[in-house]
Order: sequence, then structure tokens, then C-alpha cells
Amino acid sequence: MKKYFLLIIMLTFLKSFAQQTAVEFANFKKYKTENEALNAPAANENRVVFMGNSITEGWKNTHPDFFEENPYIDRGISGQTTSQMLLRFRKDVIELQPKAVVFLAGINDIAENTGPIALEDIFGNIASMIELAKANNIKVVLCSVLPANDFPWRPSIKPADKVISLNKMLKNYAKENNLVYVDYYSEMVNDTKGLDPDIAKDGVHPTLKGYKIMEPMVKKGIDKVLGN
Repeated sequence: MKKYFLLIIMLTFLKSFAQQTAVEFANFKKYKTENEALNAPAANENRVVFMGNSITEGWKNTHPDFFEENPYIDRGISGQTTSQMLLRFRKDVIELQPKAVVFLAGINDIAENTGPIALEDIFGNIASMIELAKANNIKVVLCSVLPANDFPWRPSIKPADKVISLNKMLKNYAKENNLVYVDYYSEMVNDTKGLDPDIAKDGVHPTLKGYKIMEPMVKKGIDKVLGN
């Protein structure tokens, strides 16, 4: 009886630990206050959520006017992989009731920020989020991963060809599922399969010039899915 009781306590602890780890892993607290303060969208509001990593988070910091002048909500978290985004997708996208979501994700998976992961599984995480969006009547704008041929924080990994392969998967998926695909890669890549310093000083994170290349492209994609 004592062993059974100890087993129950251990299982309860492990379940609690796993739940807490998942919460911390996804970083639900990052936008918790902002999400709770956000009113439900007005009937005629074309709310759009941008889901992503530091490239998305840095977008609002670098050019806040783009989000302030449009009904766009930034939900990027620096360093995140698609596994983390998938966990927080309900809280940071679905529950905000947007009409559309913009996906820009995958580069941190290639950098192995949360450990090694196959390209097929990165793609699978993105596809799962898209399926969740569609199930909740949220239009999808799928963006290519930006070019990168080096990671300042992970110099042992050479990402250029993996980025190309992942983008092929995403582009084919968009075509097969009649999704709007925004091809940042083709517009921004240089002759070394990376980004020029004036577009991204560290080769990964866009400068204001980089974001200004991206903005009309993604806005066109958003307008298309919203029928504007």
C-alpha cells in the first residue's frame, strides 16, 4: 500500500513537472498580459496575427509604424522554434480571433535552438499550425524562411541548403493547398545564399531596409487572403 501511495505521488509530480516544463518551453507568459487586455475584434476589423521568432519580434521593434498603422498583432518570440510556436498557437493566435495569420518560422529549428530536428518535422509543425488555423476559419499567409548562410550563435551549422530545402517543402504545400505564399527568399537572397549586411547586419535578422522589402510583399499577401 505504501509503495502504491508513493507511486501515485511520483506520477502526480511527474505530470505537474511535465506541464510546467511545457508552459516554460512555450513561453506562454510572454504575451499573457497583452492577450488578456486585447478586446475582441470589431465586426469590420481585419485583425492579423504575425506568428514567428526574433525576426517577427524584431519587426515591431525596428518599424513599429507597420503594426500601429495596420490591424496587425506581433506575436514573435526571439529564439523560438516551430515546436514552441505550435504549443502556444492557441493562446497567441486562435484565441485572439484574427481573420488571418502570417507564418514566418523555421530558421531557429535549422539552428537547432531546441535540439536537432529533421526538416520534415519542422515542416510538419508548420503544417499542423496551418491546419489549426484553417479549422478555426483563420486565413493563412505562409512565408518562406529568409536566406541564411551562417548563424552567429551557432557557427558550426551551415544552414543555406537546409533553408532552400525547407522552402521547397513550404512552397509545394502552399501550392497543393491553395495558400498564399510570400517568397521573401527569392527577393532577398544574395550570391552566397545569404543576406547582404545592409539587409541583415548579422546575416539573419533584418535591418529596417530588410523589413521595408518584406512589408509590401506580406501586405499584398494579406490583402489577397482577405479579399481586399
